[in-house]
Amino acid sequence: MESTKTIQLKIIDVDNDLVETMQKYSEGMNYVSEVVFQNGKVIPARKLQRIVYGYLREKLGLKSQVSCNIPRQVAGSYKTLSDQIKCKKSEWQKLVYTPSSMTLSYKRDYTITEDSVSITTFSSGRKTYKIQNYDYALQYFKEPWKFAASKVVKHYNGDYYFHLTVSQEIEEPAIEKASTFMGVDVGINYLAVASTTDKKCKFFAGGEIKNKRNIYSKMRARLQSKGTLSAKRVLKRLAGKEQRFMKDVNHCISKAIVKFAVQEKVSVIGLEDLTDIRENTNGKLRKKQRYLHNSWAFRQLQSFVDYKAKQVGILVEYVNPEYTSQTCNRCNHISKNNRKGLRFHCETCGFELNADLNSARNIEHRTRDSRYILESQGCLSTIHTDT
Repeated sequence: MESTKTIQLKIIDVDNDLVETMQKYSEGMNYVSEVVFQNGKVIPARKLQRIVYGYLREKLGLKSQVSCNIPRQVAGSYKTLSDQIKCKKSEWQKLVYTPSSMTLSYKRDYTITEDSVSITTFSSGRKTYKIQNYDYALQYFKEPWKFAASKVVKHYNGDYYFHLTVSQEIEEPAIEKASTFMGVDVGINYLAVASTTDKKCKFFAGGEIKNKRNIYSKMRARLQSKGTLSAKRVLKRLAGKEQRFMKDVNHCISKAIVKFAVQEKVSVIGLEDLTDIRENTNGKLRKKQRYLHNSWAFRQLQSFVDYKAKQVGILVEYVNPEYTSQTCNRCNHISKNNRKGLRFHCETCGFELNADLNSARNIEHRTRDSRYILESQGCLSTIHTDT
């Protein structure tokens, strides 16, 4: 299986050539977006490339590889929009791109060393820019890591960063040989609760973090009520600070979760498939709870667990999240009355447990079941014959 990681490296000596290149890139993106929008439906990437390649090369003067990257990227964006329309979450609209991001192919559009990145610019060809590297990132410049398509991104504070994507192939463990599973329930009161097949568990508290998020929320409300230009500038800085804070928290928690899994010799980590979780639960939440729930980076935490687990050879399975918080881990009785806040009490068998731990055990059970379901369907084979 492939393990990927993105490292953000600040570009120190940004010049007009790089800025112009990003502006031309967004101009090309918007031209291709207009073509798709006027078509009224998604155009496959290869067909779209044939339609727009000549204009991108001859009229806009973009390089050949960039002229291939742009239609692929736009086609992908409209495919996502189309999927959202099918789910009635959006409507057909023209996607507009700003000169804040540019995708580059390794070797064709960029090369990189530990202290510089060479980028093909629009008017001056290849130019080398200094980057601010970090001790932790140096490991990704060595084997077995390989460079992949990466991005130049303008951050909210105006600084430019090179988002370097690296990947490596890791031997995928055989799920049929898995013996120890772990379920991880993510939440707000506890950022995560992990439980293994042999009932070993670990709690990752979120109370202090929840309080800090509430402080950010109150500060945001005060600034929004003012509505001045200076208040809007502070709001922008505050949003970036809060995002960085949560990202750091999620990195720390995911690292601890995977460390616990390694310690307990876990073969497979089970996570809930949280696709559409916000849409499915917003109607059940009080208005005051919606901001905290909607802005909580559940999926980011899961993605960090996912790639960190892969780096140490642990499989990750996503399971159906329905009723994991209402199902009794002992007798499988399902009722919304079973859960009262942080307490789980089964109204049928009387089983009592911390509610999040009960959910984690249910996730572990479903993850374990997925292995046997695959086997029963013939997707796995544990029968060996002599030849």
